[in-house]
Amino acid sequence: MLVLNAQKDSLLKPLQAVVGVVERKHTLPILSNVLIDCADGRAAFIATDLELQITTWLDNGVESDGAFTVSARKFLDICRALPDEAHVALDLNNDQLKIKAGKSRFSLQTLPALDFPRLQSSETEGIRVELSQGHLRHLLVRAQYAMAVQDIRYYLNGMLLSFQQDRLTVVATDGHRLALDAIKLDNPPAMPMDIILPRKTVMELIKLLGEDDTALNVQISNNQVVFIHPAFELRSKVVDGKFPDYQRVVPSGHDKQFAIGRQRFQQALSRTAILTNEKYRGVRLAMTTGSLRIACSNNEQEEAQEELEVAYDFEPLDIGFNVQYLQDVLNNLNVEAVQCSLRDASSSLLITIPGEEYFHYVVMPMRI
Repeated sequence: MLVLNAQKDSLLKPLQAVVGVVERKHTLPILSNVLIDCADGRAAFIATDLELQITTWLDNGVESDGAFTVSARKFLDICRALPDEAHVALDLNNDQLKIKAGKSRFSLQTLPALDFPRLQSSETEGIRVELSQGHLRHLLVRAQYAMAVQDIRYYLNGMLLSFQQDRLTVVATDGHRLALDAIKLDNPPAMPMDIILPRKTVMELIKLLGEDDTALNVQISNNQVVFIHPAFELRSKVVDGKFPDYQRVVPSGHDKQFAIGRQRFQQALSRTAILTNEKYRGVRLAMTTGSLRIACSNNEQEEAQEELEVAYDFEPLDIGFNVQYLQDVLNNLNVEAVQCSLRDASSSLLITIPGEEYFHYVVMPMRI
């Protein structure tokens, strides 16, 4: 039974959108498959890992109704390897999917669509909010690098989305640094709500979201969030835990400040980082009148030093930081300059953006 007949690029787009969810190794073999459900002239492509589910659609080339699951990676690899102008026909024959393109022929094993587990809609009422996909992507990119990776404090392995009054605030922290940004909402939700998005959900959202103002509908309940876009639907469980009080972490009273060009700072750190200790990755920032000196050394008695002119006119300070934490924030901001604020030689560093009210990045010092 011929179920699909479409151009290679038409097939690749929905496949590439969902394949990031698929786990390479899983106890349930069907979770390494993508569900392709053809009905009413439209094909839905669905992938899940039981915590996160993404659905995309193909609106042309559907020849007949039918649903099946097939290895997502193998199917994607086959489609990628075909010539650019290839026309791909999918023929379902019992439990075999026949793929034909020109003189190429492939046969893949399928598993029944009825066995494919789907995330069910939440039974509890929550909030609904509409915002620009570009605005949400902007927020996620500015904070995602500060999320923890496989921390025993599981609530840190994700990002807080806080809907309060007319503002959406996103916060990520791994206990050593914290990134925070916010936007005003034109259509604020009916009630305040905080959720923690899992790390994988955040990273998949960044891949899926565009930078334009296409409307994105967000539906949130106590245990689930759904992002509805014209081209995809992402459904995710939320992390059950209490996020740290981030407002207590953002310092006030850091009165020693200087502004510096983002790229200039970024490039100087990158050069210095070459000779940092591979385990601790520490650099020293030494501020004196009109000058910022960046220095490091390693176990092999090698040293690096950079000196930059800055408008600093306070008492000298000398503080150590993890260079990767400084590079992360500079690499993920698309601005001309940043402002660095400090209090004393044992306090955190606060990085903000001149002219922007909401962005804050806090990084704790380290002993070197």
